[in-house]
Amino acid sequence: MSRRTSRAGAADAPYETVERALELSRADGCVVIAEERSDVNLRWAGNTLTTNGVARGRGLTVVATVGGREGTASGVVSRSAVTRDELEPLVRAAEAAARDAGPAEDARPLVADVPVSPGFTEPPAETSPAVFDRFAPALGEAFARARAGGRELYGFAHHELTSTYLGTSTGLRLRHDQPTGTLELNAKSPDRARSAWAGRSTRDFTDVDPLALDAELAVRLGWAARRVELPAGRYETLLPPTAVADLLIYQSWSASARDAAEGRTVFSRPGGGTRLGERLAGLPLTLRSDPEEPGLECAPFVVAHSSGGDESVFDNGLPVTATDWIAGGELNRLTTTRHSAGLTGLPVAPAAGNLILDGGGDRSTAEMVAATERGLLLTCLWYIREVDPATLLLTGLTRDGVYLVENGEVTGEVNNFRFNESPVDVLGRATEAGRTERTLPREWGDWFTRAAMPALRVPEFNMSSVSQGV
Repeated sequence: MSRRTSRAGAADAPYETVERALELSRADGCVVIAEERSDVNLRWAGNTLTTNGVARGRGLTVVATVGGREGTASGVVSRSAVTRDELEPLVRAAEAAARDAGPAEDARPLVADVPVSPGFTEPPAETSPAVFDRFAPALGEAFARARAGGRELYGFAHHELTSTYLGTSTGLRLRHDQPTGTLELNAKSPDRARSAWAGRSTRDFTDVDPLALDAELAVRLGWAARRVELPAGRYETLLPPTAVADLLIYQSWSASARDAAEGRTVFSRPGGGTRLGERLAGLPLTLRSDPEEPGLECAPFVVAHSSGGDESVFDNGLPVTATDWIAGGELNRLTTTRHSAGLTGLPVAPAAGNLILDGGGDRSTAEMVAATERGLLLTCLWYIREVDPATLLLTGLTRDGVYLVENGEVTGEVNNFRFNESPVDVLGRATEAGRTERTLPREWGDWFTRAAMPALRVPEFNMSSVSQGV
């Protein structure tokens, strides 16, 4: 999206757009969400930088609520690059949508009495190519070292800064600046027969070292020099933090209290109700979210552009607080809106923008490898899809390196597999959790980047068939 200008050739400040939209509203209630985005990226292939880019964008969402004899209805309209002349038609479109809609099942009074955010009237934060000032020269050194070592590096680095301004007719004036950075680096042998991947999540690229990642990938390509073919089967498997994140993010997306109470998910109790309070893991694992988690900070209030599943436009601005979803191995919370909390009798627990698994362990993945008699070490998972919501059975593929561990050492690379596993079962069978570290999910990194996970040792991990992928 491009930033467009209003009259006099200057773009309205986001907070001014919010205030103007609220002034224009004739609905019983109104929520306005203005988002200003800037992003920069680098891409490379074959040890050569290929492209770089800078983009700016602005989006606006207006939620109108209209009361009636049968209940309150809501209408939502979202558009990009809205000029001042286009603002009133957008507000009227949201009001018309609300009048045309039936009563909203999730209707609740709009959130009120949340303190004004500092800096609500300040300009949005912006990223720029300067975020790569330290990273880019190190990446160039990594290219040279990879070239000398007979490796080819491919990948991309992306940094985005989104400033969100949320205002409501009930007086809320909230703001959050969200930096999101990702790095994906892939190393290949010149014949493309061997491939290894590493990814990192970052807020500002000051903590990302491409030289260290290249060194890690060089080791993995060395492991792949020896090839071992293994059949499908159940193997003791070391899941690295990125793979654990991909599994538990999907579990988090499936942890709706309402769905569980209605008997439709793995968190439903046979005979009725939910599995809250039930022990899911033998290890003292805690799965949690916290908007203030250092390095993984995320929005401390609900930002909902639509209603459905576990979000409600009526909850916009609702505070998001630290929540233990699993505590000491026991299921402790399921996600709820104010509406679904009322239906289920459970506490209000909105989803957050980060996810952390604490396992109590302090060993690195390398140390867990050294303690393995025989098993598999994965690099990452991809193409994850749901097979059975009642058990949360997932299927997917391994990618970019599956390694055989024998007597504490990696002895070669094996073929890729399709797996069939439920993350809930994985937590229940895990016999060891390593040290929790920030990680980038490979499969869900386009949607969910703020995660910290340990490696997990899982006996009898189900590699259901052999995959021919690299």
